[in-house]
Amino acid sequence: MKQEGWGVGRLALVLYPFGAGAAVINLFMLGLFGTWLGLPAMQPLTALWLGAILGLPLTWWFARHIRGLMDKADTGS
Repeated sequence: MKQEGWGVGRLALVLYPFGAGAAVINLFMLGLFGTWLGLPAMQPLTALWLGAILGLPLTWWFARHIRGLMDKADTGS
């Protein structure tokens, strides 16, 4: 069966800013919660770099999930 519409790579490219942004926010919040345990607070720049790195595989996984849903909707099952 020929896949119609956007592929996983294109979806991941379009969704990457949102995935990386979500990762940055979640990492920064995790760093703030760590202060309750006596850990030092995570610097925003550290969260930004880690979020940019973690955003790649997370966005790819999400794009694969969305592509699967699109394929499922196309087949009507």
